[in-house]
Amino acid sequence: MHRLGRYTIPMHSLEGELAILGRHDGLWRVWRSQMSFVIAAPEFLTAAAMDLASIGSTVSAASAAASAPTVAILAAGADEVSIAVAALFGMHGQAYQALSVQASAFHQQFVQALTAGAYSYASAEAAAVTPLQQLVDVINAPFRSALGRPLIGNGANGKPGTGQDGGAGGLLYGSGGNGGSGLAGSGQKGGNGGAAGLFGNGGAGGAGASNQAGNGGAGGNGGAGGLIWGTAGTGGNGGFTTFLDAAGGAGGARR
Repeated sequence: MHRLGRYTIPMHSLEGELAILGRHDGLWRVWRSQMSFVIAAPEFLTAAAMDLASIGSTVSAASAAASAPTVAILAAGADEVSIAVAALFGMHGQAYQALSVQASAFHQQFVQALTAGAYSYASAEAAAVTPLQQLVDVINAPFRSALGRPLIGNGANGKPGTGQDGGAGGLLYGSGGNGGSGLAGSGQKGGNGGAAGLFGNGGAGGAGASNQAGNGGAGGNGGAGGLIWGTAGTGGNGGFTTFLDAAGGAGGARR
């Protein structure tokens, strides 16, 4: 950072600019400069490193196979011209092999650097997630205790085969959990999807259970979408029945 005057205060904006507030010639001024954001996907870096390593192995094998016929070239005849031509081509072959060794070493270093970079990004992401999740848990704790739902975060999904309702999403931000399906063969109703808060989507309703001795279970209703933004969850499918005098379950509603 360039120090402008006696006081400088860096300020970052969401538009990708670095604004520097500084005092210069007795006046407070703001200097702006563009910033570049870096986005890295460790899994893609690792995959690219593996592909490059495979390419390097192929090139090295081809260079090794070409070494004998290009370096030790036999003269076409016993005359001086043939010997000189063979020696010239042999020198070119040796030069290529020397360059190939250097290129192979550079390629290996590049692959190692790419692999190390992917590991560094993955480690940094893992290190950043833990304290952030701890902070979110601290914020959500009083809301879960008082209201049974978080301030920020998605609701839990209902367990399959239980007909359990999906948990409500965060009051401020978060989607509702999906309802659990009914217990197979029991005709149990599917669980309702959890509702979102201000921002988020409603959870999908769980599927109704099948029934061989009665009506199929009704599908669970979809959870309500966010009050400000979000869509309602889809209703679950009704369960089927094989009993002649019974009906399949009704599908859940989208609220």
